[in-house]
Amino acid sequence: MHTFPRDWPEAGPIDIEIHDRPHASSTTEWWYINSHFSTSTGKHYSLFASFFRVVLARDETTGEPRYGHALAWALIDPARSTYDPICLLDECAPREGLALLEKGEDIHDPKLRRALTEMLEKNALPLPDRLFSGHAEVATNHLDLKYGENTFRRAPSNTYELTLVNAERNLRCRISFSPLKPAVRHGVAGVVRGVAGEGMFYYFFSRCSISGTLSTGDEVETITGGNCWYDHEFGRHQDRPTHVSFKDRAAWNWISIQLENGYEISAYDLFRVDNMEESYGRWVIVIDPDGTTRSFTNFAFKPVANWTSSRTFNDYPTAWSLTIPDAKIRLEATAAFGDQEFITIISKPAFWEGRVEVAGDVDGHDVRGLGIVERTGFYSDIKIDDFVARVGQLTRGTVEDLLPLEPTGADLMTLIGDDSESRYLDGVDPAQYVETVIQPLREIIDRGGKTWRSYALMASIDVVGGDSRDYVHLLAIPEVLHVGSLIVDDVEDESAIRRGGPACHMLHGTATAINAGNAAYFLFQVLFRKTDLSETQLVRIYELYFRAMRAAHTGQAIDIAGLHAIMPAVADTGEAGDIEQRVLAVHRLKSAVAPSCLAQMGAIIAHGDDAQVSAVGYYFEQIGLAFQIIDDVLNLRGFENESKIRGEDIACGKVTMPVAKAMSVLDRDARMALWQAVSGGTDDPQEIASVVDGLEAAGVLDACVKHAHDLVEDGWQRFDPAVPDSHVKLMIREFGWYVLERYY
Repeated sequence: MHTFPRDWPEAGPIDIEIHDRPHASSTTEWWYINSHFSTSTGKHYSLFASFFRVVLARDETTGEPRYGHALAWALIDPARSTYDPICLLDECAPREGLALLEKGEDIHDPKLRRALTEMLEKNALPLPDRLFSGHAEVATNHLDLKYGENTFRRAPSNTYELTLVNAERNLRCRISFSPLKPAVRHGVAGVVRGVAGEGMFYYFFSRCSISGTLSTGDEVETITGGNCWYDHEFGRHQDRPTHVSFKDRAAWNWISIQLENGYEISAYDLFRVDNMEESYGRWVIVIDPDGTTRSFTNFAFKPVANWTSSRTFNDYPTAWSLTIPDAKIRLEATAAFGDQEFITIISKPAFWEGRVEVAGDVDGHDVRGLGIVERTGFYSDIKIDDFVARVGQLTRGTVEDLLPLEPTGADLMTLIGDDSESRYLDGVDPAQYVETVIQPLREIIDRGGKTWRSYALMASIDVVGGDSRDYVHLLAIPEVLHVGSLIVDDVEDESAIRRGGPACHMLHGTATAINAGNAAYFLFQVLFRKTDLSETQLVRIYELYFRAMRAAHTGQAIDIAGLHAIMPAVADTGEAGDIEQRVLAVHRLKSAVAPSCLAQMGAIIAHGDDAQVSAVGYYFEQIGLAFQIIDDVLNLRGFENESKIRGEDIACGKVTMPVAKAMSVLDRDARMALWQAVSGGTDDPQEIASVVDGLEAAGVLDACVKHAHDLVEDGWQRFDPAVPDSHVKLMIREFGWYVLERYY
């Protein structure tokens, strides 16, 4: 049997004067407001705001709590499909974040933990989170919160006053609201379960009048109509007031609905994070127009559509069905627009909370209204491998849009010509075009790939302060170009396998493969037609594109010619500096210049300054080099879940970085033996294993791994000071380590 704190409400009406105040027993408490309103300019908006107070630690002598504070709020403009979020935290947040990490805060991905620790040690937070100035001021004898310029208080007149400021976006909102219906207890007489399954008390006002002003830039708009919703929740975790382990956390779906017929509905579904089949509680409350409440646990609240973020690559539902059979309620809630994702360190990496438009029937009568949906906790344990896989999924979706297997006339016009020359399609058989151009490319692309070059482009837009959401279609460019080059490379190298299946020329013949591969190079311009870039930006981008193409073909030419001519002398003398540089040249030209140029394109799209464009490009160039060196190592140590054969480079007689580096490590006899094995292109598994074991024993492979690490760290030293600390910067840092440590 649970024993609840003495400062929780007793049975009967809630004394708001008392229980709006902070609760001394609570280790977690928040005050939440959302609103839908219209203004004097005829515009419509929604917003939500949460003021948090959390116990961070207790004084070892007195037991007095030390609190942390945070405010998350967002303004939503459905007409323009804009979403302006901001999260403000205490000045102590970086220090306290480090303390939580040291205590075992559950970030399961060790690379993300390292990246976050590195950033917090600089006393920095990842944007879009920011620090509010000064200390939070929280009254204890009445509701009066002051977090920087943001305030929430209850006036003696039973009116609530709210001020919200987003200085970065020049937004300021001043709202007054008053409850129009009595307070409602959620859950079982007000008792629900919290983010760690702990007991919480939860009450809310489902409909409040509203007045005030909204300042957007230099324009001040008066609020002329609308409603507010106000929640207050508080409670404690009995055993772990300052730390919640991952296995105990909860994820949830929550909705508040205000219908035009005077009804309101609040529903939530809580799930245990490490076992989504285990419920932490589910309730729906229906408030009739006269304030009468009805509670139900028999209901269905299900997602029916998805949107994928181009920043976190999380999938979020954007349409929901809510069915409450015993109340004869069936509703559909549809997001005003998909992109209502809130990125913040306090709900790593992000949650979705946004405006939904509601329609359906209540007891056989058609109804409409507005609501807010929150979905959080479902992505708190995403590891970098899952993240990379999601990048690939979204990338392949954009490729499908660019290269549909059943193209329309408009698609063909875009791919083959342009609107000014419609005669280019005269006599073109769409099926034949698909068979000879689109299908060969799609077959390889649809098998999947790491698509990290696409991530480099998107991340580089965001990391210098741009918005990749406006350029999601460009994800297709790096993957299409890369696959085009792979198709041509496979012809030149006479490779039979690509991405776990037959190479393109094995399926379609050499001529079709070469043509399709080359056709991919010219699709670059097709996608950039759909951007709103200036002529200056486009010229810079085209210059980078042709630079990357020249470099890639030069690298391929050198690779085809090979390094066999100089290897006998190198093996004889052990003077390997030149051969290492020549292997690096191939890696740079074939594999590093392209991601470097793509990253620079992203920074140019986002109007990054010259130093940022250079730093972003250099970092991804170093990652490209490191990627290929690690590939050389994995070829000998063995790939996991790959179709490649261990030691394939030895069997093919290829001079890779381990072979080049071995020339300065091994003695002459060992060097000559190694070169004899490589130049002979042995396919004997035992002989290959013997060569690999010899390189391993001599420390050559470890030396290659260190070389790759040094390259990435060198790139980071230029990159780190050039761009602001942000969530995407964390992910870029983590991605660099992923390239180095994949499969280990």
